[in-house]
Amino acid sequence: MTASLEDAIGKQTHTGLLGRLMSHQVFWVFLAAVLGSIALSLLTDTFATERNLFNVTRNFAFIGIIAIGMTAVIITGGIDLSVGSVVVLSAMICGMSMASGMSIFLAIPLALGGALVVGLINGLLIAVIGIPPFVVTLGMLSVARSIAMVLSQNKMVFEFGPDQAKLLWLGGGSSFGIPNPLLVLILLALLTGFLFHWSQWGRHVFAIGGNEHAAILTGIPVARTKITVYMFASLLAGITGVLEVGWLGGVTTNLGQGMELNVIAAAVIGGANLAGGVGTAFGAVVGAFLIEVIRNSLILLGISTFWQGAFIGSFIIVAVTFDRLRKT
Repeated sequence: MTASLEDAIGKQTHTGLLGRLMSHQVFWVFLAAVLGSIALSLLTDTFATERNLFNVTRNFAFIGIIAIGMTAVIITGGIDLSVGSVVVLSAMICGMSMASGMSIFLAIPLALGGALVVGLINGLLIAVIGIPPFVVTLGMLSVARSIAMVLSQNKMVFEFGPDQAKLLWLGGGSSFGIPNPLLVLILLALLTGFLFHWSQWGRHVFAIGGNEHAAILTGIPVARTKITVYMFASLLAGITGVLEVGWLGGVTTNLGQGMELNVIAAAVIGGANLAGGVGTAFGAVVGAFLIEVIRNSLILLGISTFWQGAFIGSFIIVAVTFDRLRKT
């Protein structure tokens, strides 16, 4: 009798855990990414090769890093369309500083400082003046890219002075057989996950997205928190810009163009709700991974990459529909 009772309790606990997992959108996205990877491994001879997996993990890391910051913005009920331009601005600042002979240890902080200034301006205009995020960040998308063009006179930068080897290793090299951008992504995902769930800042971010008016009434510094969120998103875009310069070995003013669409897609597919109040760092990473699996599969299967937008758009619609049906 006791054994039967224990079995029943164990089965109920197991079912409850499985039910909770299946109720989360990120579980299904993760499952789709895993199944897609398995299918590609069976259908092609190149997907599971060491070189291709290295490229896949490195490529999705760039989108994943920015998607983590975008998720924080979306949780507050906002949006940041300027991240792609911040990527090229920080990349250009870093590249041109090093090309002039500056040490990489000075050029990277300078590039990240430029990214933070963009985030600060976005945050002030949105949180203090009250301009809608879409309008502010759409304008900053053009402003930041224009500044990058002015700085470089719209020329390619590919010589990075005495520390060039360090920069190329940072973005294009590996540690312990793992691409450096992926290690950065893992570190940032763990840090952001901790901040979301265990810090006062994280609680404030979710409170603002859940009900901003209630957050104001409870004494949460809404304006200050929003400013830090947009600065956080720009900082992560700036980090990506520096890493991409090292990976590509050069930087042009079209770097990061259209990147914001894939980043928003990764965040939404990963479970972030555009209405605010919902999102995880892990979901952003999984969403970015699924997008890269789709892109890579089209190439390996010989399908036109023009279909990439159709697949990603379909996943966004499915993700939003799933979230809506789950709440009804």
